[in-house]
Amino acid sequence: MQLDTKLTHLGRGDDNLNVRPVNAPVMRASTILFKNHDAWQATRKARETQRVLSYGARGTCTNFELEKLLCELEGGYRAQLFPTGLASLAMVLLNYASAGAHFIITDAIYGPVRAICEKFLKNVDIQVDFIKADASDVESKIRPNTKLILCESPGSILYEIIDLPKLCEIAHTHNIPVAIDSTYSSGYLLHPIKLGVDIVVIAATKYLSGHSDVTMGAVIINEKEWKNFDKLPEIFGFTASPDDAYLVLRGIRTLGVRLREHEKSAKKIVEFLQSRKEIKTIFYPTLKTHPNHDVFIRDHLGANGMITIEFNDGISKESAIKFVDDLELFSIGASWGGYESLATVTVPPRTASDWSKRGPFVRFHIGLEDVGDLIADLARALDKILK
Repeated sequence: MQLDTKLTHLGRGDDNLNVRPVNAPVMRASTILFKNHDAWQATRKARETQRVLSYGARGTCTNFELEKLLCELEGGYRAQLFPTGLASLAMVLLNYASAGAHFIITDAIYGPVRAICEKFLKNVDIQVDFIKADASDVESKIRPNTKLILCESPGSILYEIIDLPKLCEIAHTHNIPVAIDSTYSSGYLLHPIKLGVDIVVIAATKYLSGHSDVTMGAVIINEKEWKNFDKLPEIFGFTASPDDAYLVLRGIRTLGVRLREHEKSAKKIVEFLQSRKEIKTIFYPTLKTHPNHDVFIRDHLGANGMITIEFNDGISKESAIKFVDDLELFSIGASWGGYESLATVTVPPRTASDWSKRGPFVRFHIGLEDVGDLIADLARALDKILK
């Protein structure tokens, strides 16, 4: 089955039933009852390798349907749901955390991961090196005690592209697992496990849900690394609500349709922004001028609705803030991936590269509004900058 067919037909419950609802029903449960002691013990044994109903915190049938669908999309062995995308990333780091370990993280990783490194990993004697956002210097940073490489591609805010097959070949030569935050692609535009990645993290809060009313994270893992991963989330009590799993399942049915519309509108807005003299740089991976554009085209099925612009020299941060405030159809919000357009003044959190003398930057999420209306809104606010 192709992706859109999978999104429509999978993760909907037992299709062998003579009568069933279109959508998998919401199963809310904490305590699960067993007919006798043997049934209880057999289930506890089975859950070591299978998705079985055993205790609400380990997921209900609603959660399992979403996990199965995500595995089908990503080509993974097993998946685990978490209350937020950041919790998913934190669990990946915690899973490989041991005193004296060394982690390599690419510079474009989701900003709050840096706080995990500073506030926790540093205090338990785990060393972290942030490498270039495109991972081009990864080999020189590997140590004998390197336990994990965590990357994001396309990167947060500036959408830096990593050659994932090359990165994974280097990492696996040293027996180092590779994890990626693939929220940008959300199981549709890129399939990292097929390119060699071991662990995929997606913030289902974004495009998987698509309606800005759920927070959730997901980790999808290949068989080799699942054996090292599946116990810790239970120990820490991580779980996800079946109601939220249902909402993500409902939203994911239109993932392909929505992403194509987001990209279609984003490309038209990029064309408009290229005509504006106030803008020095446009960060959007389908542009031929975008760094590693050829790798993006080779590995990705398309782009999403994220665009970042850098204003020309002479335009202050205060002017950029006024520009965002003047927009009427673009709201100000920290997230993205919903149906609505957003704009925020931002600073790329980088340490392996220096962006302190660049900017100001504005990041857009292009929603599902009429693109002509969005362009008119942008034009009106940009015109005010020059007055």
